[in-house]
Amino acid sequence: MSSVSDSPPATGGEVETSFASERVSVQEFLQLFSAVMLPMFMAAIDQTLLATATPSIAADLGGLRDSSWIAIGYLLASTVMVPLYGRLGDRYGRRDMLLFALGGFIVGSLACGFAQSMGQLVGARVLQGLGGGGLMVMAQALIGELVPPRQRARFQGYFAAVFTLASVSGPVLGGLLVTHASWRWLFWVNLPLGLFATWRLTKLSRGMRNDSAPGIEDVPGMLLFTVACVTTLLWVSQAGHRFGWFSLDSAAFVGGAVVLWVMLVWRERRAAEPFLPVELLRQRSITFVALTIVCFASCMFSLVFFLPVYLQLGHGVSAQHAGLMVLPLTFGIVTGSTTTGRLISKFGKPKWIPVAGMAIASGGLLLMAVVPPVANLISGLGFLCGLGFGTVMPTSQVVIQTLAGRGRLGIASATTSLARSTGASLGTALFGAMVFAFLGGLDIHNAAALSDADREAVMHAFHHAFFGAAVLAALGSWVASRVAQTAIE
Repeated sequence: MSSVSDSPPATGGEVETSFASERVSVQEFLQLFSAVMLPMFMAAIDQTLLATATPSIAADLGGLRDSSWIAIGYLLASTVMVPLYGRLGDRYGRRDMLLFALGGFIVGSLACGFAQSMGQLVGARVLQGLGGGGLMVMAQALIGELVPPRQRARFQGYFAAVFTLASVSGPVLGGLLVTHASWRWLFWVNLPLGLFATWRLTKLSRGMRNDSAPGIEDVPGMLLFTVACVTTLLWVSQAGHRFGWFSLDSAAFVGGAVVLWVMLVWRERRAAEPFLPVELLRQRSITFVALTIVCFASCMFSLVFFLPVYLQLGHGVSAQHAGLMVLPLTFGIVTGSTTTGRLISKFGKPKWIPVAGMAIASGGLLLMAVVPPVANLISGLGFLCGLGFGTVMPTSQVVIQTLAGRGRLGIASATTSLARSTGASLGTALFGAMVFAFLGGLDIHNAAALSDADREAVMHAFHHAFFGAAVLAALGSWVASRVAQTAIE
């Protein structure tokens, strides 16, 4: 597997054709995959592990209305870090950057487990996200360093196995731990897993380095992006709760966010080595793929995070039962992802797969908004949504990596992860804002104490949010249709 380390980097918009004559054996792939599997698993399970635990965490620490920041804080931190990991991985080696990210994730996990207030937990989740932002992107870049695009699709079954285990075990383990132990173990368990993953990664060679690749050159751009994201998400999540939508406070947040985003665009268009992957986003197809991922992640993460909350508060099911009822959603995601990988491997033309997938997800979300509020029916529609969501990332990852070229695999993987994290942060904030706006001043801190009228109000609020997500998924389907057909060799 050392043969790739001497390959020259691709330039500009070069399509990744240098892989055409290379083939990686299953044995070679498994040697790599066995090292990156656990970091990928830890990054993936974090998406679903806390979903069923949120009401219990809020009951213990208080602040259910701010509980969405448990997810937003992590996603925001990882969003900011993704481009940095991508660029530094290209320059200094992807294995070393993955080890660094893993260390940050472990430290943040320990801090989360010892948090004594909602504010402390959100702060610890930010720390955890600073490391977590590099887990998936560096693992994917390491695989992309060695495995040709067409073979990445052929090996999709291995990726699906990791995401199946993470997605299926996440809600169930979360529910079991909350019911029989403590939500704090959701974080503490990362210590032994992280130490084992660190040991396994040290057995890999350091891999490709590209001294000509840009490092952290654009600190002002990084700071502008961070402050712009925080300002926007604070307005989305706090308006209608801590201040009115049309108040002076709201106007200040909106005005500040607009100014910051304009400054960021101005800065990134003129920076010699911009923080954001501007060089890739200048390619029209990559821009549309990134926008598709934003729409997809907004819808999927909102559903993953809030569906267990909806089932517990609206339908009165236990945390353990809610975890089981989220399984159809996760099974749908895995089924869609696995099927997509096989289709790409067989035909090599991925364009219309995410178009159909996001349309299916939109239909499922729309049905959630209008069908009778029967818990088992909602759970079944979760499978339909997951089936559609599962088509997006396998196609997006391979298309962007192919268009970016082999020498820019780190920033290519960072582009998909950046779009995914941005969409997840924005979607979770928007979905939570819609739900709590329609709930008004209803006290929902104690799920067991809610009356039938209270649960009816909860379901009504969530139905509006489901409808908004359906519209966004339909937009994602249209954006995906604008991507040019890319042949995957």
